[in-house]
Amino acid sequence: MNINLTFLILTIIAALWSVMGRSLLKATIGLAATSALISILIFRLDSPLAAVFELSVCTGLITAVFVSTISLTKPLTHKEILQASKDRFKRYWYLPVILVVIGIALVLLKVRQDFIMAPVPALQQDVRDVLWNFRRLDILGQVIILLAGALGVVILFEENKRNER
Repeated sequence: MNINLTFLILTIIAALWSVMGRSLLKATIGLAATSALISILIFRLDSPLAAVFELSVCTGLITAVFVSTISLTKPLTHKEILQASKDRFKRYWYLPVILVVIGIALVLLKVRQDFIMAPVPALQQDVRDVLWNFRRLDILGQVIILLAGALGVVILFEENKRNER
């Protein structure tokens, strides 16, 4: 099996674990694992700068922010954790289905390799030029991951405010 496909499958498993996990701390660890696997994939796709950014910011900084936020929240009882887990499953049951449909669609459409990994001219020396002109998909992925992390913190604080009332 292709090593990139193996990392992709592991990334999907870690992402599902972080979304479906009962414990916030375990979900944070799952998110860090997902981010670390994504950084390995980005590095394997010959984008070391984006991989280092993913590893340092998303795996390191975002995980530290989440762990510190979790430490500020009130721990849930076992009953509350089970109820939240059931609610989460009801809310996200369709995620594996969407992933399978997207995977099948990509295989059927035969997504071109140069869309995923644009060829960079050998004489390209300026990092800004490479990132903004040849690696736009990497930048888009980074922005989406950062926004998802920020949204997660906002939702956590809103949920905490709702529980305090």
